[in-house]
Amino acid sequence: MNSVLSRLAGAFAVLIMTIAAPALAQPVSNPQPGVHVIGKGATKLTEYVSYTCPHCAHFEEEGGEALRSVYASTDKLQIVVRHLVRDPFDLTAAMLTNCGAATKFNRNHSLFMREQRNWLGKLVKATQAQRNRYDSGSYTARRRAIAQDAGFYDMMRTLGYQRAEVDKCLADEAMAAALAEKTKSYVDLGVRGTPSFAVDDVLLAGTSDWQSLKFQLDLRL
Repeated sequence: MNSVLSRLAGAFAVLIMTIAAPALAQPVSNPQPGVHVIGKGATKLTEYVSYTCPHCAHFEEEGGEALRSVYASTDKLQIVVRHLVRDPFDLTAAMLTNCGAATKFNRNHSLFMREQRNWLGKLVKATQAQRNRYDSGSYTARRRAIAQDAGFYDMMRTLGYQRAEVDKCLADEAMAAALAEKTKSYVDLGVRGTPSFAVDDVLLAGTSDWQSLKFQLDLRL
């Protein structure tokens, strides 16, 4: 699994260089492509996530709902979600979680995190013929091949998306470029892994799980 992701991550590094839940608090805005602001609190928590990161899926399972339904639903905390994309699989998932209005992001995000083991397992076990489709043709065609083999079309259908909508989002080269460029900017800021967190733009050292983050939030809030 690591060797496959490493190979894809290497290919994606080249791409980056060439592309210069009713109870939950809903995103109040989408100020930039690939950035979601949830809540209106005075303290800002920035969350850097990757959809191919098992630790991110575990964090979402343990604390994602509490973070949005308890903390961001008050006037204490604002959450800013930013994507740190690590490989083409990650990019494809991120583009689909950003598909549609900002108010759809929470449900999209939760589904891809909740189902990560299932869809990522399919991609890791892909045949050589399938992998060839991920590495050839237009970038849109590559993402659609990944989406097909991972079962993303079926996942998005459960959220009310038609195939044409999904294809349109996968063809959004402006979004793909923005996600790649922002990833580079986050790395330049010192973000080295996911999940990572910052409070009022100060990165939290040694904080990558819900219990550690909750402890620090409770101290501040």
